[in-house]
Amino acid sequence: MARWVIMVVAAALLLPGAAAAVPPPPPNPGDDAIEAGREQVDAKAALVGELTGRLTEAEARLRRLDDDVAFKLELANKARVDLEAARDVAARARRDADATRAAADAAGRAVEEARQALDRFAAASFEQGSTIGSLSAYFGATGPEDLLARAQLLAAVGGAGLDVLDEVERARAEQANTDSAARAALDLADREEDAAEQAEADAEAARAAAARARSEQAGQAAAIRDEKTGVEGELARALEAVEGLEGQRAQYRRWLDDKRREDEEAARQAALSAAPAPAPDRPVAAPPAVVVGDGGVETVVARAMQHLGVRYSWGGGNYDGPTVGIPDGGVADSFGDYYSVGFDCSGLMMHAFAGVGIFLPHYSGYQYNAGRKVPLGEARRGDMLFWGPGGGTHVALYLGGGMMIEAPYSGSSVRIAPVRYGGIMPYATRLL
Repeated sequence: MARWVIMVVAAALLLPGAAAAVPPPPPNPGDDAIEAGREQVDAKAALVGELTGRLTEAEARLRRLDDDVAFKLELANKARVDLEAARDVAARARRDADATRAAADAAGRAVEEARQALDRFAAASFEQGSTIGSLSAYFGATGPEDLLARAQLLAAVGGAGLDVLDEVERARAEQANTDSAARAALDLADREEDAAEQAEADAEAARAAAARARSEQAGQAAAIRDEKTGVEGELARALEAVEGLEGQRAQYRRWLDDKRREDEEAARQAALSAAPAPAPDRPVAAPPAVVVGDGGVETVVARAMQHLGVRYSWGGGNYDGPTVGIPDGGVADSFGDYYSVGFDCSGLMMHAFAGVGIFLPHYSGYQYNAGRKVPLGEARRGDMLFWGPGGGTHVALYLGGGMMIEAPYSGSSVRIAPVRYGGIMPYATRLL
């Protein structure tokens, strides 16, 4: 029995025109459902484009605020250094003023003591009848030698006392002038110290204000980034839904083709059974095979597509694949690009086109001028799209149908996204 069943099945497989029956028809989504899905995709894609523009502006402002914070921080550092210098100058001025005041006071006391000593000498001379310049100072001399000695002594004492008094007076006057200058210098140093303290307070307030502005902007950028990520998720789900509907439609059309071929084969078999065998026809050459697409373009697209989900790293990527990024001193560093393996936008293009022997430089502005320019409306699969002056801001690979693959920015990864037309260059670059 088993051998009989096997023989029947084998005969059925060898019979001309024998084929498996077409299965029941798969679901066939309506045009309205597919169109509604496409409209939802378009709406989400437009919102993603709008959020991308807003995020670009927010991150550009954040970079400007980073620069402003750094500048204000340096001004605050300068103010602190100036304040320390002003305090040192004021301290020296106080010490100098205290020293000159003490010297001036000592000079005044010296003048007073010299004056009192001179007054006492004059009084004693008067009481003893030896007032300077008076003849009575010579009375009572015991002889010529005594008289000469009295004259010399009076002249010496009187002259020395007056000279000392004059010198002390001059010293006091000079010391008073020095003290006055020191006091003026102290006043100036105090004013400069006050100004330096105010400058330090102003600089610190400016730095704090800049830091607050930067923090607020970072929060706004993060909120936009989160919103954009959410909408991108919604876009991906909408695309999956549309692709699912379109896949069902394609599957249904294949079923229709299979069903048509089955019906045609059944009709042909019926006609052969009912009619005499026709004379053999001359052999007919098979139509030439048609190659769909460009092999070089598909190689480029495939090399880019195999890295979907690989993280963005600024400065990352080369002809062989993803590499560690490089420091940028700002946003990329905050995401750790300089120690993470990945691609930036131009690095992804380098790797994709290296597969067909085209070795691009690692800069989107140079890549923009690496091939033939075609109007944006004539872009086709495998062309490069650019943003910013001279194409120097961003580059992506066009996939056709309004979609592209790109390595967008720090914190993201290689992805497929709708083409963003804000800031896009009016020409695409074609290398193949």
